[in-house]
Amino acid sequence: MSKTAFVFPGQASQYVGMARDLFDASDKVRRLFAKASDILGFDLQEVCFNGPMEVLTRTEHTQPAVLVHSLAVMLELEMESCRPNYCAGHSLGEYSALACAGVMTFDDAIAAVRDRSRLMKAACDSTHGTMAAAIGGDSDSLEKLISDSRAVGVLQAANYNSPGQVALSGDIAAIDFAKEKYREYGFKRMLPLQVGGAFHSPLMQYASDRMQDALSGLQFSDASCPVIPNVTAEPESDGDELRQLLVRQIMSPVKWMQSMQKMYDLGVTRFVEIGPGKVLSGLIGKTLTGVEIENVDTMSDVERFHQIARSA
Repeated sequence: MSKTAFVFPGQASQYVGMARDLFDASDKVRRLFAKASDILGFDLQEVCFNGPMEVLTRTEHTQPAVLVHSLAVMLELEMESCRPNYCAGHSLGEYSALACAGVMTFDDAIAAVRDRSRLMKAACDSTHGTMAAAIGGDSDSLEKLISDSRAVGVLQAANYNSPGQVALSGDIAAIDFAKEKYREYGFKRMLPLQVGGAFHSPLMQYASDRMQDALSGLQFSDASCPVIPNVTAEPESDGDELRQLLVRQIMSPVKWMQSMQKMYDLGVTRFVEIGPGKVLSGLIGKTLTGVEIENVDTMSDVERFHQIARSA
């Protein structure tokens, strides 16, 4: 029997005007934004709807914005009657996945992401790091490039996004080495990423150390459906273990490609991206063949999803 996975985007999926139609159409979403703004200490509605983009893309704004957009879609999907077989989220999106699976309450997920985004911004501000996307090349080429780059600074594979697409993270000097030498290692392109720092690398040590304390006071329940965490790419339902994996995730590579393959191996043939944009839908399409991919971003997407569910 075919299985369904809900997947949730992370940073880089934001856009000015995100969740506006959901907000306008739903009292539940308006209450969610009001509560989120109280927890965050700034007007999330203003940032999401009006930006400008340079404000929305700040780490401390982007992460809560993407999370709350995904939570708003979940509210409109009426999650109690619409349950997936598995959940996963890309980096920040793992908090949305845990909320979907009942591991965290919506309020706790927002509070946790508030702390995560601020801690990661502080780590970025205190280090000199950045990221780049390596296109083409194989695992041996990647390993050799990373090894050689470490002669000038920290470098790590940060996101295994899809076959032939890996995000690198580390010191600016090491990323510059990779941008200069990539062709010698068999890569087709090396694209600079517009990010605040070296996410998912040892340069996030400050944030990782303090995230343990930030999560310690929050309730983590066992998952109602298995979550595929970024760190392990293996099904996990234990709440305490999922808490620890969130701490490890900040400095560990995001095994997204491996997570999608794992769910496919477990019988998932339908992937529903919930939240802003279609980034994950594109990555899944590059990783797997013969699967159904949907994305639910806007109110019209929600209505279409319900129509399909009713006719099934």
